[in-house]
Amino acid sequence: MSSALPSTASATAARRRWWGLIVLAVAQLMLLLDTTVVNVALAPIQHDLAFSHVGLSWVVNGYTLPFGGLLLLGGRIADALGRRRVFLAGLALFAVASAIGGVAVTPAMLVISRVLQGVGGALVAPAALSLVTVLFTEPAERARALSTWGVLRGLGAALGAVLGGVLVTYLSWRWVFFVNLPIAVVAFVCAPALVSESRSPRRGRPDIAGAVLATVGLTLIVYGLLAAAGRWAAVVGVVLVLAFGWWQSKASNPLVPLGFLLSRRRAIGNLVLLTFSAAMGVLFFTMALYVQQVAGLNALYSGLSFLPIGPLFMLTGWLTARLIPRIGQRAVMVLGLLLLTAAFVMFAGVDVGGSSVRDVLIGMLLFPLGAGFAVISGMIASVDGTTGADAGTASGINNTSQQIGMALGLATLVAVGDAHTRSLLSAGADSAHAAAGGYALSFAVTAGVMAFTTLVAAVFLPKPRLASKPTLNGGGG
Repeated sequence: MSSALPSTASATAARRRWWGLIVLAVAQLMLLLDTTVVNVALAPIQHDLAFSHVGLSWVVNGYTLPFGGLLLLGGRIADALGRRRVFLAGLALFAVASAIGGVAVTPAMLVISRVLQGVGGALVAPAALSLVTVLFTEPAERARALSTWGVLRGLGAALGAVLGGVLVTYLSWRWVFFVNLPIAVVAFVCAPALVSESRSPRRGRPDIAGAVLATVGLTLIVYGLLAAAGRWAAVVGVVLVLAFGWWQSKASNPLVPLGFLLSRRRAIGNLVLLTFSAAMGVLFFTMALYVQQVAGLNALYSGLSFLPIGPLFMLTGWLTARLIPRIGQRAVMVLGLLLLTAAFVMFAGVDVGGSSVRDVLIGMLLFPLGAGFAVISGMIASVDGTTGADAGTASGINNTSQQIGMALGLATLVAVGDAHTRSLLSAGADSAHAAAGGYALSFAVTAGVMAFTTLVAAVFLPKPRLASKPTLNGGGG
């Protein structure tokens, strides 16, 4: 009987770990959903709260900018103060911010709620991933746990768009915020019972100055790109980002060790993640508006148009792991980027009387096929040669690349499309044709960005070292 007790205790501990993973993963899924669930609600939000078209982009960027800019700092704070404590604090802030967004009555109130959501997400995401790695220390179990975590990354964006369509159609756009409350409450109540507190034994002082320089600088750049009179804001933002780079070379505990990106493979991997995220931001923002405002379809159809992305992303993710050993990482990455370029070439054909099959469906099939190949090969390249000592840094940088890429790409391409729309309106075009023209140009420029990234990867990505076994430590956000 005494020999059975350790076995029973071990089984109970294993069940507790996996239930803990479920709770952490659900919280992570909430953050991923919130990146895209709002896009389908943009048209009714714009109507009800009287947002301008450019101002509407802050409903998205108000979330992604602080989320991406503060991710690395959030991870350092969690290591120092306690990962479970920071996870719960971030979850509470995210829930309160979601409630504020749901009852917002002015554009400023909604954007402020999104900024607070982004800050909460920047605390939750790195703390949650750290807790997963502490829960699962045995290599085989950790691999399975992180595989589950990785699947959520592919499903989150597509599920967010579909869920947003259902909520907006049958309830109200306010429910894309209210839906976070029960998820956050369940995670907040269950986490203390299933996840133990942990801290890093290496507790350097968090680089708060670096986080402030990076986040404020990027925010000013995005504001400068979107605001008609924001040129000086963009200039100040660039100066602050350059100051961030200088500070990282001087700080005793930098957020981004500059030597880390001297590896050409890691730099190109992060470039691929950044430009892909910019493209994804443009797709989810612009296509949702096109389907509802130009094609004249409802929010449910808009959400369902994104449905192919999740399953096809999972399929190509599965294929990528089998193709890389056979044809090489560079070939898989270039194939993915070419498919993404082709998808945006198709999207660039959108027009008032366009074909939904030609302009939307074909692109929606090509996009996830390219995304799976490009994103997973990009993630592998971005952590090339890392060890246990710097795997967390690699994970934080590639997740930051994705969040910042979405914010900067969306700001740049929204500005390009909006300028073209205003030009068409002043030339006498009606609102539908002017909007379609602006959306088409945004997609065309995005296709050009993806083509440039394809060229860089094809020419400059070095062949992998035969002995290299990159460590994947997928992050949140």
